[in-house]
Amino acid sequence: MKKLVFLTGAGVSQESGISTFRDSDGLWENYPVMDVASADGFKRNPELVHHFYNERRKQLIDTQPNKAHLIIKELEQDFDVITITQNVDDLHEKAGSNNIIHLHGELMKVRSIAHPERTYTLEYPNIETCATTVDKYGDIVRPHIVFFGEDVPLYTDALDIVADADILVIIGTSLVVYPAAALVNFTKKGTPIFYIDPKPSTVSYLDNITYIAKKATEGMTELAEILRKITSN
Repeated sequence: MKKLVFLTGAGVSQESGISTFRDSDGLWENYPVMDVASADGFKRNPELVHHFYNERRKQLIDTQPNKAHLIIKELEQDFDVITITQNVDDLHEKAGSNNIIHLHGELMKVRSIAHPERTYTLEYPNIETCATTVDKYGDIVRPHIVFFGEDVPLYTDALDIVADADILVIIGTSLVVYPAAALVNFTKKGTPIFYIDPKPSTVSYLDNITYIAKKATEGMTELAEILRKITSN
């Protein structure tokens, strides 16, 4: 099977009702992004950050994957699919996808501050944390999110996956958030790249890229037909 790698961003989840700060003047759910999604913001006001992610988890509980998520799952029938997502939601998991790399962390998890390798999945209804929440060892926990200003621990893994891809699909991301945006530079020469986004950024140095200027659900429907033709040849 050909290795089909997806790099997904906020535009994939947006059609499920999850808001994005990309087009909202630096605000995310009316909060300044750097107050709730940066290392400095967490140091200044951890209680605010915990509250913010508590609210995001409540929103996520009843949120369902959309057609784009489901098509990615369906393509596992014909391809070796790996999804590298910049999203912290669990909609790829809810859709049934099997191989997922969360570059920026996972909303439904927390981790020990003292021992970052200790991560814990929150189960409904116990999904709220605060600045004094501790794990079973007595260590204070924080959202399992890669804040602005922090390293991306899984970046090297993602780089290796992209470098081994037979086909790369970029979907719902503006390609402006680094280091994730740099991943496209590591594809093998000649690897077909498909870029699905209503307003795709022009990647002028890549001549093997096909732009599909549509929302995620429409674009994935079109892409699925293209990929089925590839498998039938």
